[in-house]
Amino acid sequence: MTVQNVHLREAQSEGPATDARADLASRVARVVEIAATHAAAVDAEARFPTAAIEAMREGGLLSLMVPHDLGGEGLSLSAIADVCYGLGQACSATAMIFAMHHSAAACVIRHTGASAWHRDFLRQIANAQLLLASSTTEGQNGGNVRASAAAIEGSGDSITLDRAATVISYGAEADVIVTTARRADDVPSSDQVLVTFVKGDYTLEPLSGWNALGMRGTASAGFTFKARGDRAQILPEPYEKIHALTMQPVSHLLWASVWAGIAASAVGRAQAFIRKAARQSGGALPPGAAHYTKARSTLQMLRALISSNLARFEAAADDPKALGALDFQTAITLTKVDASELAVATVLSAMRAAGLAGYRNDGEFTLGRHLRDILSAPIMINNDRILANVSTAALMGSVPSSLRGES
Repeated sequence: MTVQNVHLREAQSEGPATDARADLASRVARVVEIAATHAAAVDAEARFPTAAIEAMREGGLLSLMVPHDLGGEGLSLSAIADVCYGLGQACSATAMIFAMHHSAAACVIRHTGASAWHRDFLRQIANAQLLLASSTTEGQNGGNVRASAAAIEGSGDSITLDRAATVISYGAEADVIVTTARRADDVPSSDQVLVTFVKGDYTLEPLSGWNALGMRGTASAGFTFKARGDRAQILPEPYEKIHALTMQPVSHLLWASVWAGIAASAVGRAQAFIRKAARQSGGALPPGAAHYTKARSTLQMLRALISSNLARFEAAADDPKALGALDFQTAITLTKVDASELAVATVLSAMRAAGLAGYRNDGEFTLGRHLRDILSAPIMINNDRILANVSTAALMGSVPSSLRGES
């Protein structure tokens, strides 16, 4: 498998930094190779991509965003997005797990504040290459991550949480679960905190399995989540702020990068099919060739959308007022909607370009797995819910003061 146009943007400078980025590119390439080798089996058996994740641990890829002074490599979100793009071309599930891990890690990195517990936790991520999972879907909330039913309980320094987590992607395989919860049992469902529980703090009792159309290797089963820990494990800032300033923009941009990788792989297969068909027919293009042109066009639009919004996020990353502004919140939210729709359109066009060779489940040009995986994109935090929320925010014309850096 050939991975297209993958680069690490920090690799543009000269000297030691260039050597470090070249080393990182080599480590990423190793994971991409392993992920591609096992991708078909991961999908067919709906199993966690163990070999690829172990390769990530060995290559130190789970602490790429952790700051240098805490043992990580301090890479930018753009660099993480590039890795997501490369992994997305190899194995969708591996790429999405990598993206989800770094979305959770970014929340801790950017909102630790003066918490000594969380600074030590970030060192543990780097030292032990801990895999983080996120739990934000609960009970009957239908994917509304800004409402929690279960509340933090306990007094003094000890806390407990008992939560019906209807989806925890790769929860059984994770070393850490970062979860939302109501701040207390006497507050509204939107008054949330984000809590970090490490394995040993919690138990998982199966609620539901994961036999899905695509993204089968993410092992997104449901569990009754019961945890006990210290109050210090609660991140010091309210989840309302964490969600708006980090969780939403980071997850949307990294998910979109994964989807772009899947789409790029589909376009690559369509191109290979057309070239082979043309050679076999003396240069005549197959009937679906025009759909290849359309697939290339929508892929370019998708990548440009991601690139521009990554640049916008990184330019404002240390400015809560800019990140919390209504126009930014609207743009980053709609990025997820637009990216998912473009990715689906790209893969559909690629399949039409490849014709029956793409539609078949066997053969070198099969695109069945790509299509099944990409169809998850509009459903992950449902696009209809997002559009309704954006409409409400636009009509209100403002965002809460905590998102404008005023609290």
